[in-house]
Amino acid sequence: MSDAGMLSVGLVQLTVGDDPLANLSQTIPMVRRAVAEGARFVLTPEATNLLSPDRKRQQQVLQVQHEDPTLSALRAEAKAAKIWLLIGSLALKSGDNDDRFVNRSFLIDPEGGIAASYDKLHMFDVAISDTEQYRESSAYRPGGHAVMARACGVNVGMTICYDLRFPHLYRTLAQAGARILTVPSAFSPTTGEAHWQVLLRARAIENGCFVLAPAQCGTHPAPHSRERQPRRSHGHSLAVDPWGKVLADGGLTPGVTIVQLDLQAVDRARSRIPSLSHDRDFDGP
Repeated sequence: MSDAGMLSVGLVQLTVGDDPLANLSQTIPMVRRAVAEGARFVLTPEATNLLSPDRKRQQQVLQVQHEDPTLSALRAEAKAAKIWLLIGSLALKSGDNDDRFVNRSFLIDPEGGIAASYDKLHMFDVAISDTEQYRESSAYRPGGHAVMARACGVNVGMTICYDLRFPHLYRTLAQAGARILTVPSAFSPTTGEAHWQVLLRARAIENGCFVLAPAQCGTHPAPHSRERQPRRSHGHSLAVDPWGKVLADGGLTPGVTIVQLDLQAVDRARSRIPSLSHDRDFDGP
């Protein structure tokens, strides 16, 4: 597969809960279904292994990278199927003196190797309303590096969820050569309804890139957690082409969405609007 060909992509949409092994038993059949339907590049959402607001539960079940059962199992799946697999992100113990976790995306090659990993740069510290507030930085340590890797012969810029609101990150990745931008997410229903599609389309249009955004959806079961208010996610996994057209929408329920990417569309969009080469330095304000 090269930048000039067609690429079959599978977006996996999940509703994970607070039990990593139960979540894995949901994820593996979805990945296999995507492969059976022809996908050569499969992507899962943010928090593929766990979504729980309970810090004690997180501390009980999360692992450091080399001991994480979800990572091991999905690496084996990629190798068995000879596919590229983006594990949207895993919640992991850092294994160092910082007692916070990391939110880490993995690009797995067809031999099961870790081709690249990326720690989420921007932490979701927001107060959407009096009853819906998040402070991701209290539990998760932000990353410090932008990451671009090569999958299926195409340069891929790796991001996660809240990164979507920081366009300079995507500009940097595109100008470094990215032609696909990945945005695995667990978007809030409130902000998702208002902002999800328009932001993804904007990142695609302004950078002349495909944007692939596998998402969490629905109400996340948390039988082992102390929090009474269940967490919900927006869903609507999206694939957007470099002209801003929505190619596929995963809707509101768990499932697999297959989409064909015409990789030449990147060059066509950029030749029509060559804005990536038009940036100028400026003074002020």
